[in-house]
Amino acid sequence: MKKVLESEPVTSWLSGMARPVIISGPCSAETENQMIMTAKQLAATGKVHVLRAGIWKPRTRPGQFEGAGKEGLTWLIQAKRETGLPVTTEVATPEHVELCLEAGVDILWIGARTTVNPFSVQAIADALKGVDIPVLVKNPVNPDLELWIGALERLSKAGVKKLGAIHRGFSSPEKGPFRNAPMWNMAIDLKTRIPDLDIICDPSHISGTRDLIPLIAQKALDLDMAGLMIESHIHPDAAWSDAKQQVTPATLGNIIENLVVRTPSSPNKNFKDTLTILREQIDHLDDEIMQKLASRMKISEQIGQYKKENNVTILQVSRWEEIVETRIALGRAMGLSTEFTNELLKLIHNESIQVQTRVMNKMEERV
Repeated sequence: MKKVLESEPVTSWLSGMARPVIISGPCSAETENQMIMTAKQLAATGKVHVLRAGIWKPRTRPGQFEGAGKEGLTWLIQAKRETGLPVTTEVATPEHVELCLEAGVDILWIGARTTVNPFSVQAIADALKGVDIPVLVKNPVNPDLELWIGALERLSKAGVKKLGAIHRGFSSPEKGPFRNAPMWNMAIDLKTRIPDLDIICDPSHISGTRDLIPLIAQKALDLDMAGLMIESHIHPDAAWSDAKQQVTPATLGNIIENLVVRTPSSPNKNFKDTLTILREQIDHLDDEIMQKLASRMKISEQIGQYKKENNVTILQVSRWEEIVETRIALGRAMGLSTEFTNELLKLIHNESIQVQTRVMNKMEERV
């Protein structure tokens, strides 16, 4: 990815905008009055930098409201005229791109359902060749970092310089408090791979319910994300799509007002010295952890050899259940969360199984 972006460097799409940038508007443009009134109330808060609205809505099942289409685009542009705010919407086809460019949409985004399909992304990238417009890419529905990066690469190769990403969470078979699992590590990995890329968070789609939006929004800012995309509607409970995750413009203003915006560094002259000392302590502990893990895997190798000699299976369910129960209890007593301990144990156990599998399948050397 870096090789591609070195030849086609990313230019910040946030040029001239405040950080964190706040993008807000209804999930769907439903009627002209709904779009204009929502936009005016959002502008009145003084906290919104870009208006958003879904014009074409890809839905899971047919028969649901799938957007107002081209007519809704005229409402969005009228909202732009009346508020003076730039506007953005989702595009899923070259035709969408063409209509948005003709209408005067300022920023485009590619949705999660489109990001999963390289053919669709390439078609959009081809339609954008020679066009100087910011394009934001939502993460794919499934947790696939390479697919997310691939979509950005396709746009970069097409000459799109003003690229950004939107972290909206990932589908997961496991039930949890959120509509989409945040999986913050995916956004962190993306930023690590492409340091110049500005990433914003979509708390609405992650939470799935308006009550959790402030929590997700604060977490995103604490991770130094460049902004937030939050859905807002004048009458959220009556919205034609995703009603539960939308808030009124007034509520949005309160959410933004109560967020704590932190900086990557501090003007305190002792900050760097203290941070360096603490990081050195972490480095030392990480070294110890890696050494202990290596030692553990050596023992797993010995166990694998012993099982092989005695014709015993690798997986011992009762032993694994004992480890999970005792280690989680121990971790909890030490202040570690159950979720963290459980995930760590899974990683260690999987690696241990791989080590034992290699031992089991290793052919004896012939003399």
